[in-house]
Amino acid sequence: MELTLVIGVIVIALVFDYTNGFHDAANAIATSVSTRALTPRVALLMAAVMNFIGAHLGTSVAQTVGKGIIDAPDGRHGMIIVGGALVGAIVWNLITWYFGLPSSSSHALIGGLVGSALAASAHVHWSGVIEKVVIPMVLSPVIGFLLGAIIMIIILWLFRRSNPHRASKGFRYAQTVSAAAMALGHGLQDAQKTMGVIFLALVVGGYASPDAGIPEWVITASALAISLGTYAGGWRIMRTLGRRIIHLDPPHGFAAEAAAASVLYTAAIGFGAPISTTHTITSAIMGVGATRRLSAVRWGIAGNIVTAWVLTIPAAALVAAAAYFLLNLVLG
Repeated sequence: MELTLVIGVIVIALVFDYTNGFHDAANAIATSVSTRALTPRVALLMAAVMNFIGAHLGTSVAQTVGKGIIDAPDGRHGMIIVGGALVGAIVWNLITWYFGLPSSSSHALIGGLVGSALAASAHVHWSGVIEKVVIPMVLSPVIGFLLGAIIMIIILWLFRRSNPHRASKGFRYAQTVSAAAMALGHGLQDAQKTMGVIFLALVVGGYASPDAGIPEWVITASALAISLGTYAGGWRIMRTLGRRIIHLDPPHGFAAEAAAASVLYTAAIGFGAPISTTHTITSAIMGVGATRRLSAVRWGIAGNIVTAWVLTIPAAALVAAAAYFLLNLVLG
């Protein structure tokens, strides 16, 4: 029975990874598609490939998620806790996808882990949640906004005497590179979160040592699931990021993607912090848009997105707690 539970949790984790892919596909390519630098299908294929590659570039974020958020007990009860966390994250992903809100799959997963653990009276590493999740959650959008604005100001100054049409055409080509960098950062960040949960399930089930590294098959399976999800696309959220916050042109799109990718790499490689790719690219888009004029950004839409950000962790935690009680009733 416990082996069946381990397999079931791994399958649910890969389903979450898939929903993460199509939910967050817009993060990497919305700006490139909206500026017509890339066609939607070419952009999705490129993003899927770069997601797969990015997932193989490190495991520090996976270690944080797998070891630094909760301590689940060994055996069946621990598997139920992890399963409840994943169900909570998946349900919140689907709700926000349906309404076209670019919320954070990362924070949905963290909220799910915390909510399920609290419902089960398991130990939560609050210091790890604050240091690795809450502080980066607050800082990464601020840094993304400021860095996006700075990069855009530099571009405007460097190309102030250039022919606008020629410069725009050049930035369309540059956006191919910046979108690829963004997709690579998405794989580096988000695929690792699923790796961490699968590793936690293996530890709880007695199939891996807590001190062991992430197995290669876990890395490959997580990379493949998020890549397939990315290729499936997230058109509702893509429309929100690409058009509704602000109408982007190629220079602005390049600046937003370059800023967001820089923040993702720094957080993953430098700090092992599971930050939100959604928060980062959205705030970068706002930052580059604000360089035109503050009124150019549709702050009402931005306010709805921020509301989704704030609600994500507690909402996913509540759903995960309910899922834990249901699973415990059936399987416990």
